[in-house]
Amino acid sequence: MDMSVFDLFKIGIGPSSSHTVGPMVAARRFLVECGPLDRAVGVEAALYGSLALTGVGHATDKAVILGLMGETPQGVDPERVEDMLAEAELDGVIKLLGTQEVPFSVRTGLIWHKSSSLPEHPNGMRFTLKLDDGSVIERIFYSVGGGFIHAAGESQARQSNGESTAPIPYSFDTMDQLLAHGRATGLTIPQMLRANECARMDGAVLDAGIDKIWHVMRDCIAHGLVTGGQLPGGLNVKRRAANLWKQAQDALNGDNRANDLPHDALHLVSLYAMAVNEENAAGGRVVTAPTNGAAGIIPAVLRYYAEDCRPSDPVRGVRDFMLTSAAIGMLCKKNASISGAEIGCQGEVGVACAMAAAGLVAALGGTNEQIENAAEIGIEHHLGMTCDPIGGLVQIPCIERNGMGAIKAITAASLALRGDGTHFVSLDDVIETMRQTGADMQDKYKETSLGGLAIHVVTVNHAAC
Repeated sequence: MDMSVFDLFKIGIGPSSSHTVGPMVAARRFLVECGPLDRAVGVEAALYGSLALTGVGHATDKAVILGLMGETPQGVDPERVEDMLAEAELDGVIKLLGTQEVPFSVRTGLIWHKSSSLPEHPNGMRFTLKLDDGSVIERIFYSVGGGFIHAAGESQARQSNGESTAPIPYSFDTMDQLLAHGRATGLTIPQMLRANECARMDGAVLDAGIDKIWHVMRDCIAHGLVTGGQLPGGLNVKRRAANLWKQAQDALNGDNRANDLPHDALHLVSLYAMAVNEENAAGGRVVTAPTNGAAGIIPAVLRYYAEDCRPSDPVRGVRDFMLTSAAIGMLCKKNASISGAEIGCQGEVGVACAMAAAGLVAALGGTNEQIENAAEIGIEHHLGMTCDPIGGLVQIPCIERNGMGAIKAITAASLALRGDGTHFVSLDDVIETMRQTGADMQDKYKETSLGGLAIHVVTVNHAAC
């Protein structure tokens, strides 16, 4: 399996990994691969399918322009994005990769093909660089979920990060293979994933990278829990996490605990997840886990583990959690999809729930079979979930779905830890079921905003006006 934990967990910005992060990476890669830009006189980006239908709500237009400027998801300053874009539009020019200046405007430089798709994936992009002799350089890219991209015809749909492709000791394409490695060696899933990663990089580098991801996740939760106001995009959705968090803290610090409820701890988990996805919806700094639309689930469950499960070695536990989560995400990406535009939200929230459930079991010392059981439960109870964002924005129902997904992950982990690891449906079977379900799902329920809540609520609101 040619994937790393750092492919599944990538630091970037909101609101979407497939519609924001991927297009930004693709636009920049296109220009880098074009070679010297001194003869460039113009550039154009055509967006197809889901990218066109929900692109404005998902900030695809902004992402493409930023990528053409040479910005990266992990390097761009979210606080400067609007100023950078406004300045370029006002001047009517864009600096390709920050160097070559060419005329550009959003109205003419971005073309939206809402009624057609490119052949390899619903999220297709065609970039054209115009040269001074009248010739052009043209290339097609696809954003296939979770910030992964590939050019047309590429066999490996992964975003290259320059890591070594050295053979790994515990290669696996299915959970059955990974479990077989465990039985043969006596190693746990996080131990095997660590060995695989250390075939690519030094162990200290691996740990530092995982710790940094967790640091960004914690910061994202913290910022979301104190930031109020209204989310951008036109739906006038109010941020709720900060106010609900304040209510929860006031109750905890008050003298009268008579109104405390047994599920208050789980309420806080929901708030952690919602805080992250409100940050994502606002275009803030988030970690793709495995997508931006589902970015709140794993951080919420990780904070629950670190603060409520009283771990004896939280640093090691967090690392085991992340490595195990990555293994589940790799299997889902390879054997199904993590793209809402391809298989619906079951591939985003459902996969994130499975990853978080498996990670929590691993961190709490569960067996490999219990890890598999938790992941299987997490996906099984999201099968068929549609991706139908209202207004093409990653807000409704996406934000609340992360809160619910985090709670389901904890429930799945609890059920698995109280069992002996035996279960009727295997993880491999449920991943294949998810793939087939996504193939059967109508396109209007797959991140096009042409069905489900996306049209029902808008229709009701218009009828009331």
